[in-house]
Amino acid sequence: MDVNAAVAAVAAIAGVLTGVIAMLAFRWSEREQKRPTRTSLHTDAVLPPGVDTVLSVLRSSAVVLDEADGVVKASSAAYALGLVRGGKLAVEPMLQMARDTRRDGEIRQVELDLPRRGTGRGEALAVSARVAPLGSRLVLLLVEDLTEARRIEAVRRDFVANVSHELKTPVGALSLLSEAVMDASDDPEAVQRFAGRMQIEATRLTNLVQELIDLSRVQNDDPLEDAEPVRVDELVAEAIDRCRHQAGTKQITMAAGGTADLRVWGNRGQLAAALGNLVENAVNYSPARTRVGIAARRVSAAGGEHIEIAVTDQGIGISDKDKERIFERFYRVDPARSRATGGTGLGLAIVKHVAASHGGEVTVWSAEGQGSTFTLRLPEAAAARDRAHQQSARDERAGGAGLDEEAGRATPTSPDSTAYETLPAPEVLP
Repeated sequence: MDVNAAVAAVAAIAGVLTGVIAMLAFRWSEREQKRPTRTSLHTDAVLPPGVDTVLSVLRSSAVVLDEADGVVKASSAAYALGLVRGGKLAVEPMLQMARDTRRDGEIRQVELDLPRRGTGRGEALAVSARVAPLGSRLVLLLVEDLTEARRIEAVRRDFVANVSHELKTPVGALSLLSEAVMDASDDPEAVQRFAGRMQIEATRLTNLVQELIDLSRVQNDDPLEDAEPVRVDELVAEAIDRCRHQAGTKQITMAAGGTADLRVWGNRGQLAAALGNLVENAVNYSPARTRVGIAARRVSAAGGEHIEIAVTDQGIGISDKDKERIFERFYRVDPARSRATGGTGLGLAIVKHVAASHGGEVTVWSAEGQGSTFTLRLPEAAAARDRAHQQSARDERAGGAGLDEEAGRATPTSPDSTAYETLPAPEVLP
């Protein structure tokens, strides 16, 4: 009996302990469920109803601060801009704004320049910060990145200033020359000389206005809306014809060659203008009695077959420091020489925009005193490539009949100007 009583007592004690442990575990579980977690501190548990949803669709970076300046909620853009670090607002001016707004309830807004994270070049982020009370305890901070808008505004401002300067030069020259003509009305020889100068300045003004129109068009229009397969040899022929007079005056020989019957996909007018600008620059910046070569070929790339059109000259060349800027609007390697050749500084900018809008690019190789090679790379028209393959197969079956006759007639020899030859591909500098 004593043994049974002892066993019963032990069992009773064990049951009581089990019940106590179970009750403690239950209370502890309830306490843990009621305790606010890190996630709940940053979401709807402390934010007014609907605020979290509104903040998630805003384009601005959003940060919500509590009464202790702790970050209750922050968008991913706020972290990307470096506004929040370690659960705290890292920008002191914004933190002070939040404290002032929490104290008096007034909405505040300020524009700031913040250091860019991860760069040692001193670049700054331009932001607009707006602070407003959110309920009785929270403060809402909205930050908008203005860096790109500032950059675009600076580009526009510089463009207007450059255009004003470029227009002022020929207009001022025309005004002075017209006064000179009036003063020399009794001297036919002087009138003729001044009239010739006026014609030069008028031509320069006309070219500048036309290139401004072309640049505006290639920047604003979508060239692929009216895209079509364009024969490369026809573009080359048009570019050569455009520079016929300048090349003849300087006795410059232009040689066209490369792969025949190539086609690119795009706007014919814009492509002709881009290639024409490259050839015109090559002629204008080449010494007399030299040669300009234009060669086209097909190359394989990750995105499919591309066509490369290389324009090579034996001109003055371009220094390394200038090569980084030659595609900027109104930038000239040699301003004095550009005035002599009538250059506006917009030709290469137009080429760059045309290439980019057609899904291609333009590159340059150059060395001072050795000449330059500008290469325009554009996507090939798929249908044209198929036709070229079929033509190649027919040529092989016919025993290699030769090049397309039409391609051979693309650059005829003109008796009243420089010889325009149709040659094999000219040597393209590396």
